[in-house]
Amino acid sequence: MSLHLFAGVSVDDFGAAVAWYEKLFGAPPSSFPHETEAVWELAEGRLVYVVRRPEHAGHGTLTLIVDDLDETMDGIAGRGLEPVNEERYGDGVRKATYTDPAGNEAGFGEVPR
Repeated sequence: MSLHLFAGVSVDDFGAAVAWYEKLFGAPPSSFPHETEAVWELAEGRLVYVVRRPEHAGHGTLTLIVDDLDETMDGIAGRGLEPVNEERYGDGVRKATYTDPAGNEAGFGEVPR
């Protein structure tokens, strides 16, 4: 089975959100399908989009699993963002959560191998 992901986050201030997600992902958007939507292709077939939908802003949650959480967090910190929360679960899973200007949560997790 081939699996692709197209996950979206609603925001109220599109410009501020694009700037914030550029820092989070370390790159500008891959595309702008229209004037109020920006898309990042994080890996082949795995995309996250930000769209101006003020009525839904601030209620999104997404978690991306990475190979090296410390390296990911260091890169994000170097771009000026710090997590609002860091967690470690009993099974060794770790998670860092960031909050965008609209209040959406974007987390990065690492699962022990």
